[in-house]
Amino acid sequence: MVVTTKQAAGGDATKKTAKPKRKTSNAGSRKKLTEFNKFMQTEVARLKQENPDMPHKDRFKLVINNWNKQKEAQSK
Repeated sequence: MVVTTKQAAGGDATKKTAKPKRKTSNAGSRKKLTEFNKFMQTEVARLKQENPDMPHKDRFKLVINNWNKQKEAQSK
């Protein structure tokens, strides 16, 4: 892809070429979930079943508090 721009001072046109997209060896595969991601998925789903009327934002706050408590307990 070629992009043409004009320089402000001289008015000469310069050409810039865009870099080609880099192909990855694992195209289409997903990254492995971290412990936190797994915890979030299970806890949000559990809280959604227990309290379907709870707003999503409040659910996330509760799950993050639970995660922090769990991490503190493991570190002691």
